[in-house]
Amino acid sequence: MNLYKIFLFLILSLWAQLFFAQNGNPFVRDIYTADPSAHVWSDGRLYVYPSHDMDPPRGCDLMDKYHVFSTDDMVNWTDHGQILEANQVPWGEPLANGGKFMWAPDCAYKNGKYYFYFPHPNTDPWNSTWKIGIAVSDHPASDFTVLNYWLKGLPDEGMIDPCVFIDDDGQAYFYYGGGNKCMGAKLKDSMDEIEGSLQQMTGLYDFHEGTWVFKKDDVYYLTYADNAAGANQLRYATSNNPLGPWSHKGVYLKGTTSGTSHGSVVKYKDQWWAFYHTADLSGTGLLRSICVDSLFFSENGTIQTVIQTKDLGTPYKNTLRTVPGIVEAEDFNEGGQGIAYWDNTKSNAYLVYRTKDWVDINENRRYGIVYVTNTEQKEYINYSFEVLTAGVYNIDFKIASATTTNEEKFYLEFDQKKTANPKRYTVPDGDISNLATVTVPNIELSKGKHNMTFYPSGNMNFDKFILTNTTGIRNIKTDGISIYPIPTNDIIQIQMPQAGVVKISDISGKIVYAGNRNQVNHTVDLSRQAAGIYIVSIQMNDQVYQQKLIKK
Repeated sequence: MNLYKIFLFLILSLWAQLFFAQNGNPFVRDIYTADPSAHVWSDGRLYVYPSHDMDPPRGCDLMDKYHVFSTDDMVNWTDHGQILEANQVPWGEPLANGGKFMWAPDCAYKNGKYYFYFPHPNTDPWNSTWKIGIAVSDHPASDFTVLNYWLKGLPDEGMIDPCVFIDDDGQAYFYYGGGNKCMGAKLKDSMDEIEGSLQQMTGLYDFHEGTWVFKKDDVYYLTYADNAAGANQLRYATSNNPLGPWSHKGVYLKGTTSGTSHGSVVKYKDQWWAFYHTADLSGTGLLRSICVDSLFFSENGTIQTVIQTKDLGTPYKNTLRTVPGIVEAEDFNEGGQGIAYWDNTKSNAYLVYRTKDWVDINENRRYGIVYVTNTEQKEYINYSFEVLTAGVYNIDFKIASATTTNEEKFYLEFDQKKTANPKRYTVPDGDISNLATVTVPNIELSKGKHNMTFYPSGNMNFDKFILTNTTGIRNIKTDGISIYPIPTNDIIQIQMPQAGVVKISDISGKIVYAGNRNQVNHTVDLSRQAAGIYIVSIQMNDQVYQQKLIKK
């Protein structure tokens, strides 16, 4: 019986933890999390202590139920489960409208104990009664017990976003802020009381909230969120003293898809990391998700702007399309909403293809076309493909505006970078039987895997896009070569100043005509070929020429 109980206990313990691998941001996707506080403890693992946005949201008042996550390789993560919720706070009175207000936390280790600090109002009105609670444990991710009093030495009208920094000499420092003011002080060895009085951190520019302090090469860094309209940025300042004065240095993380920002910086296994949150999965700043990216310092100690990365999904059916070639619009990446695509309506209107995805896909059997439709502004679709030959590519989109009342446009990003001018491409009106060809020219692509993100401005019917390598291709019209008529219904004529190799291939690369290399002029019958786009390739005097041909 005792062995059975032990076995049952072990099974339940494993169930309480969720192990998951996440190669890309956000790295936690089963629940919404924000305000990540990252620490490396003596067991060699990196732990993240975030807040928890409750779904469905009602503002930030319902935030509750702290979880802890850890990793030993930055890929495989463990959700250690919930460690604390609002109803476990003995000094917290019930708040109006069921408010919870368990906002951004932090954790520290000293005296063989883990101290978890969290902001929470002790009574109404909530915004003027903030206290900093403390939960203590012998373990970094479980068995926390909330003290029956809040952090001693704070004013009655407290602030939020606690941060605890422990210096090399073991001295602990406490910081928090709000209302454009950041305060700090030493902590007593007991870790539950301020030593002396709080003092304002001076020298900070445009401070809003979200203090984080760390040390590198005997320099103290204080990071924080600013008041940038629409999307707070993360700034930083430095000092030779943990309580300042501080010297503002600039922005190290630009605004994200979340209106708020809150981050932490930590070194793990010889690499510095920046933790932050976005709203990429939900599309609303009330449901955020924590992310992490590499952080780098310049030789003079300044922080380089963090390059934010995002999981863009995986190739459809795990088949990476190759180019030069064609990619069907409906074969966008897998990964779902917020990763492979963003769709404003949470349903597939036609249910003819990829019915579990929210992107609207329709079919026209008369013309044999499956296509993406009902696109809207603020949506996007990701496509992954492999470039077999590096070069400068033209991309032809078979597409048409589904409305005659608005001029629709789209723009592109390649590997999360916008294209050069013109940044937006106009889409002509047309029904599904008469799709236009919109060419995006001069896209330089290296050999290997790439991602293209398609951003529509409104309702379009989108069938496919074709990538053609133009590198090394000379202009046919200036070298005495004539190809006519274009477009054609059946017969085309190719006239050259001298003999050369002539090939015609469809957009998939299949050769439909290969001429005699000794011929000067070619008459080609395409009547048996399907309507579509073909490529005429001519090699003459070690020069290569290409011409796009449309077969009606």
